[in-house]
Amino acid sequence: MTSSSIRRATILGTSALLLTATATPATTQPRTADPIARGLQLTDFPRFVKIAPNVYGYEEIRSPGFTTVSLIVVGTKGVLIADGQGSAQATQTMLDKIKTITTQPIKWYVVGSDHGDHTAGNSVLPAGITYVISSASKAILDGPKARTDSANERAATEAKVKGTTAPAPRYAFAPPKAMSGNKETIDVGGISVDVLNLGRAHTGGDLMVHLPRERVLFMSEAYLNRVFPAMRSAYPSEWVATIDKALAMNVNHYIPGHGFIESPAVSREELVAFKDAVKAVITEVTRLRKLGLSADDAVKQANWGVYKDWFIADQQAPIAVRKVYEELDGKLK
Repeated sequence: MTSSSIRRATILGTSALLLTATATPATTQPRTADPIARGLQLTDFPRFVKIAPNVYGYEEIRSPGFTTVSLIVVGTKGVLIADGQGSAQATQTMLDKIKTITTQPIKWYVVGSDHGDHTAGNSVLPAGITYVISSASKAILDGPKARTDSANERAATEAKVKGTTAPAPRYAFAPPKAMSGNKETIDVGGISVDVLNLGRAHTGGDLMVHLPRERVLFMSEAYLNRVFPAMRSAYPSEWVATIDKALAMNVNHYIPGHGFIESPAVSREELVAFKDAVKAVITEVTRLRKLGLSADDAVKQANWGVYKDWFIADQQAPIAVRKVYEELDGKLK
């Protein structure tokens, strides 16, 4: 960077921090994923949360009213984003907001989760950036891309035969290649970033972003802060083991993929609480299965205790029951 660009970036960063939240101490916030219960309004979002020098969380509200979190790391060589948002519009808004904190270009994008609420807006990401994705997640995203490409070809052929104008092609995102192992290190300039595969959790292709010097770990959807364990594509018991690996690391600040970014001490407490929630789901469903109940009957009789009040429990609990049955029946591969 030139001296003038450094001065400009400093001015941008200083002014942006006036509009940036900080992780809030535990004594002033209730433990919940509900923004209203935390004294916030939906109009307070999207917002940055400063995690460390040149490291930000980006919290945006998604339906039905809780946050989707992206990680932004600003280096002297460029910007790394981990996880996008759930639409092209929401992702473009994030890109525009990033310009208020740095003049550096976006160079890297990590697919922490392959789910649409984190990837559906990736069509607006800059051309030529480097993607980091697990082989499992790439396989998931390759499917929709192949189907979309085939549909585009059929539509173009039909239009040619009929002598009409082909419809605008649809877009499906899929990175060109997957990472070759379980760790990839990126030097963004002044900050070393380790992309880690600690094991299967929420999606099966889960990646995390570790900043060793800053002792920060962005866990994507492997950590849902005060959100009922969402298991549509999960590996329940492996998820617990993956969280244990994260807790064993030399990390001070754990960042979730949904729910709020907490202060460092609270982030560990809440990660432990989330692990306990996943374990509680497995324990309760195992109990019901041992009673000889079908999955449908288990959904009706499950007792979630304190977890019944966690965000989207009504929506996600039936899905979790059926997923744990799949695991107990040996159907997860």
